[in-house]
Amino acid sequence: MKKRQLGSSHLEVSALGLGCMGYGEAADRQEMIRLIRAAVERGITFFDTAESYGPFTNEEVVGEALAPLRGEVVIATKFGWDIDPETGVFHGGVNSRPQQIRRAVDGMLRRLQVDCIDLLYQHRVDPDVPMEDVAGAVQALIQDGKVKHFGLSEAGAESIRRAHAVQPVTALQSEYSLWTREPEADVMPVLEELGIGFVPFSPLGKGFLTGQIDQATRFDASDFRNRVPRFALQARQANQALVDGLGAIAGRRGVTRAQIALAWLLAQKPWIVPIPGTRKIERLDENIGAASVELSADDLQEIAALASAIPVQGERYPEDFMKLSGR
Repeated sequence: MKKRQLGSSHLEVSALGLGCMGYGEAADRQEMIRLIRAAVERGITFFDTAESYGPFTNEEVVGEALAPLRGEVVIATKFGWDIDPETGVFHGGVNSRPQQIRRAVDGMLRRLQVDCIDLLYQHRVDPDVPMEDVAGAVQALIQDGKVKHFGLSEAGAESIRRAHAVQPVTALQSEYSLWTREPEADVMPVLEELGIGFVPFSPLGKGFLTGQIDQATRFDASDFRNRVPRFALQARQANQALVDGLGAIAGRRGVTRAQIALAWLLAQKPWIVPIPGTRKIERLDENIGAASVELSADDLQEIAALASAIPVQGERYPEDFMKLSGR
C-alpha cells in the first residue's frame, strides 16, 4: 500500500489506517487479533485505539496483536475522559488535567506493550483545562521519551492553534466523510497552514455510505447508532438519495460505494489518512482496494455535485456529544 505523511511531521503511515474501536469483547478477542495481523500483512501500518474503548480492553487487544510486529507499525491512542487509570471506572465527562494525562499514559504503555506511544491524541477538548496546559503535559511526555507525536481529536480551529503554539500537533482526528463535511470550512485551512495531518474517523458514515444500511435496518440494542439523529428512520429515508447516487457512480467504475467514498477522501488532500473500521476480513480487503481507485476530475466533479444537491438530514451525534465537538 502507498504511504502518506501526516502533515509536516515526517510521521509516515499507510494511506489507509485501521480504526480498532469495538475490538476487545472476550468472545471474539482472538478473531480481532487475527484481523489486525491480517491488516499488517496487507500493508496497513497505522492502527487507532483509545483508553476509553472498553475502557482498556481495546488497547490490550491492539497491544497483543501488534507486539510481534512492533517495528512495522504506528499505534495511535487517546486520553481525555474521566477514567480511573487503575480500575477503568468511568466517572463521566472529560478530564485532561496534566496529572491525569501522565497517569493515563503509564497505563497505555503497559496495555499496548510499548516503551513509547507513536501518536497520542487528546480525545476531546476539556473546557476546564487550558489547551496550553494539555500541550505542555504532552510535551513533557515527549521529552521523557514516552510519546513521539501529539494529536487532537474533534478540536476546533482555535484549540488547534493554541496547542500547536506550545507543542507542534502532528495530526487532527475528526469525523469527515461525504456526509460530514464541516471540517472543510474552518479546520482544514488551519491544518494546511500549520502542516498538520488529518485522520478522518467514520469515513464511511458509520456504515451508511456502504449501502448496507437502509430504512429497514434494525440496530442491536447496544448499538450507538440508536442514539444518533442521522440514523433515525426519517433521516435515513432522506439520506438514502446520497447512497443511491454513490451506487450509480460506483457501478459505472466497477467498484463499491465504500471504495468510492474512501477514494474521494484520499483525493481531497495528500495529508489525509482515513481510518475505516471493520470486523470482517472481506470488508478489510474492500476498504484496502479503495487506495488503488483513482478518481478523475470528472468523477470528483460528479461526486461534489451529488453531495451538494442532497443536504444530509440529522445531526451526526446526539446533543451531549455535539457539545464536546469542535471546541
